[in-house]
Amino acid sequence: MRRVAPGQTPRAVRACGNTGVGRCAYSCVALPDPPASPVYTPERDAPKPKRPFRITFLPMNKVVEVDPEQLPYGRDGLPGSILDVALAHGIEIEHACGGVCACSTCHVIVREGGETLCEKTEREEDYLDLAPGVTPQSRLGCRAVADGTRDLVVEVPNWNRNLAKSHG
Repeated sequence: MRRVAPGQTPRAVRACGNTGVGRCAYSCVALPDPPASPVYTPERDAPKPKRPFRITFLPMNKVVEVDPEQLPYGRDGLPGSILDVALAHGIEIEHACGGVCACSTCHVIVREGGETLCEKTEREEDYLDLAPGVTPQSRLGCRAVADGTRDLVVEVPNWNRNLAKSHG
């Protein structure tokens, strides 16, 4: 996590309660105002599939067809994300934050087709740092959206499979 440099005057309210008037004596977690230039946001810039494709989920070997015309399937994760597709087809992947990129529980490993996924954001990389069993092919299911040019093979690690469903 980035921190405000000592002596910098950030403008946001921070965990310590400093409103940005004067200097923060603790150099705590708030960041300065974002740059004025447009930045990459997955919600706006994630690739949209242009043709149907398949995702094979391991270890259950379940193959699902993704139809771009039907996206989004649900409300968890980015529209058309691995998490969105999995949940719509009965594949339970843990997602404690509801798919808003605020945890690492939807961590998956993309074994094939990873080059067709949207670019990782810094936020996704930060949360992946907290996930167990991370590999170079690791992604957060809630953020990984394919462009549809190739089929995917995705491994759902056993600790991320939601085997117990709550009844309430």
